[in-house]
Amino acid sequence: MADDYLVRIGKLIRDARQHRGWTQTQLAEALATSQSAVNRIERGNQNISLEMIARIGEALDSEIVSLGYAGPMHLRVVGRRRLSGSIDVKTSKNACVALLCATLLNKGRTVLRRVARIEEVFRLLEVLNSIGVRTRWINDGVDLEIVPPAELDMESIDAEAAIRTRSIIMFLGPLLHRLDRFRLPYAGGCDLGTRTIEPHMIALRRFGLDITATEGLYHAQVERAVSPDRPIVLTERGDTVTENALLAAARHDGVTVIRNASSNYMVQDLCFFLEALGVRVDGVGTTTLTVHGVPEIDVDVDYSPSEDPVEAMSLLAAAVVTESELTIRRVPIEFLEIELAVLEEMGLDHDRSAEYPADNGRTRLVDLTVRPSKLEAPIDKIHPMPFPGLNIDNVPFFAAIAATAQGQTLIHDWVYDNRAIYLTDLNRLGGRLQLLDPHRVLVEGPTRWRAAEMMCPPALRPAVVVLLAMMAAEGTSVLRNVYVINRGYEDLAERLNSVGAQIEIFRDI
Repeated sequence: MADDYLVRIGKLIRDARQHRGWTQTQLAEALATSQSAVNRIERGNQNISLEMIARIGEALDSEIVSLGYAGPMHLRVVGRRRLSGSIDVKTSKNACVALLCATLLNKGRTVLRRVARIEEVFRLLEVLNSIGVRTRWINDGVDLEIVPPAELDMESIDAEAAIRTRSIIMFLGPLLHRLDRFRLPYAGGCDLGTRTIEPHMIALRRFGLDITATEGLYHAQVERAVSPDRPIVLTERGDTVTENALLAAARHDGVTVIRNASSNYMVQDLCFFLEALGVRVDGVGTTTLTVHGVPEIDVDVDYSPSEDPVEAMSLLAAAVVTESELTIRRVPIEFLEIELAVLEEMGLDHDRSAEYPADNGRTRLVDLTVRPSKLEAPIDKIHPMPFPGLNIDNVPFFAAIAATAQGQTLIHDWVYDNRAIYLTDLNRLGGRLQLLDPHRVLVEGPTRWRAAEMMCPPALRPAVVVLLAMMAAEGTSVLRNVYVINRGYEDLAERLNSVGAQIEIFRDI
């Protein structure tokens, strides 16, 4: 009976594909899988999940295949399962989105290796495609090829996709070199409170960019006679602000000095990519960057972004809260050293391999093995600082870790307006977190986690923290509408299942 069902589904998929005029290879590229896998599906020789059916339906624009409306994705989590084995860290979300924006600088063909297949990337690709950039997944959907058009069609920009990602703000730096006038939709992304683009504008005005904001759009105009005549001092040592300044400086015909620059992981990856484009950047890894701009960039370039330290921290936290022994491979140790130093003081039992280079040849990686540990609350508060301090995106994971430790931990998330509030969602799972103000949370441990059904917080890292607590809780939990997790993590549930978790993906039909 089950086999007959698979055969019938396979025929529906084949008919829909042929109706659209696609080959099996074209469908495979759209799904980031192989032609042989599509062939097995169409012959009814492969089990197929509702999630995959929904993806095929979206790719083929077929309501028959999608079996009606594919609603939001949810997760059903069976907790108290120990993790074991090893798991690889994927490439950096934040580096990948910056590099996609940076491809607008180049007239040639760009290939980015092992790009994270996440919703944030998909939204940017939709925007790029809408303005005429040709993109396609190659090498069985592992790598991404980007080829720009001679002229960008900004009038056709996909506004719906653009407003779902804050990364769209990084189009400003490259576009000011290509267009005298253009419009961009307002930046969106996570709900983290009020965030102004004024720090971006302070930097980009030095390159002649003027922005007027009206009716959900940024109206941009470029005055070509304006160029930096002294070092640019960023008023905020932000990652995207620094990246936008770098993107603007890359094609400025001259030398640009950027001070108070972020030296974080995604900024370093962007600098390495710019060097591959022929742009010399001095001071990588420091707060002063000197960019030797190139007015025209027309090269075929192949680049491998490095691994994601925040995903590495997520996996480390998963091992801690589930009291598991887990090896996390390809950890960018340079960007996790402070976090590990804090965890060592709390009593974390772990060891690490010798360092080895990432595929970009520059970032230092290690394999990290975490073992069950009896943790004590840290003496000092947990708070972020610009690199090389504790990463702002890693702060939420300390809420789950501190909840497993003995004693009280103060977490001060001073950067974002709302994120600390979302951490109190852990109380619904048995946590004891007291919100002192919109930026400070007091965590009492240890915690006896309990199962619950709840909506996903609207911010990426707190959403993953809730998922990790559900993995540690006794019983079965449900986390509803996990789009925000898919914005930043590729196949997180499946990958956690591969090391012993029990997480089921489902949709309301």
